[in-house]
Amino acid sequence: MRIGKYCINVMLGKSPTKTPPAQISEEAKALHQKKKESGEIDKVKAREEHEIYRETHNKKWRTRRWATILFINLLFVASYALDIQLLEGALTASRFLGFHMADLNSALQVVLAFKTVLINLLIGFVTVLLMWILLGGRTFCSWVCPYHLLSEFAEMVHIKLVEKKIIKNHLFNRKARTWFYIFFAVLAFATGYTVYETISPTGILSRALIYGPTVALLWVAFLLTVEIFYSRRAWCRYVCPIGLTYGFVGTITPMKVNYNVVDCHHEGDCRKVCLVPHVLEWTIKGRSPEINVELGPDCTRCGMCIDVCPTDSLNFHFKGLSTKK
Repeated sequence: MRIGKYCINVMLGKSPTKTPPAQISEEAKALHQKKKESGEIDKVKAREEHEIYRETHNKKWRTRRWATILFINLLFVASYALDIQLLEGALTASRFLGFHMADLNSALQVVLAFKTVLINLLIGFVTVLLMWILLGGRTFCSWVCPYHLLSEFAEMVHIKLVEKKIIKNHLFNRKARTWFYIFFAVLAFATGYTVYETISPTGILSRALIYGPTVALLWVAFLLTVEIFYSRRAWCRYVCPIGLTYGFVGTITPMKVNYNVVDCHHEGDCRKVCLVPHVLEWTIKGRSPEINVELGPDCTRCGMCIDVCPTDSLNFHFKGLSTKK
């Protein structure tokens, strides 16, 4: 199993599978066997530690992330309201100090729709591409996207309702996002119109914050209602092509979340809080092919798994600069 190719397939919707024994390193095999032999005593101790940590951990990465989302989006608002031309436009296309920037998925939609490449669009595309290669691809989703923040609040309500057995969560096939990605690309090419940009909650919210609310916010309200009462994080998990576009960028980024299996209790708290729990399949007992393994490109680098882990088994890692545990 080539980990890189396997992770891309999982991002596109393939179900994670157990790592074949022949593809697990000898060092990892020895550690897995040692943990298997540790017995119930370690399990009881781990559960107790996790119960305490669930109630006391400080969620520092979530706090930083929320602050960053608010800062970036309000910077657009302030620049427009004060007419200081610091950050013009919206998240789909903007200029920072006069330099063009373009959301990668929006730029691809424009090229497909109009069958041409404008120089300013190309400059904006390359600039943003290089920036998110350095910052981690889908980091855009959890650190910039305003819909992600609202969806996160909706998720909290959804989880409470599920816990109280008022509603049930409904899952869909993750391959749906790949099919939607193809559908919106074909639609743009065939119609000559960037259809997705019309219904993108990211663009709708960004423009509403800067230029004022429109009737399009009713669509955003509908999506959040679906996510509260029917399916947890449905838009981001099963539809949004923006996440998949930045996921492809995440395949070549040096910024990853690294998992170290040594001290992991395999309680699964990280998978419970994760927007994309399939990237954390290595944390299942006996699954990790190496002592250290990087999470797949669908990871949003939100840091929630890092916050919730009591053993420091998950951490941000920038290849070439930071050291692995």
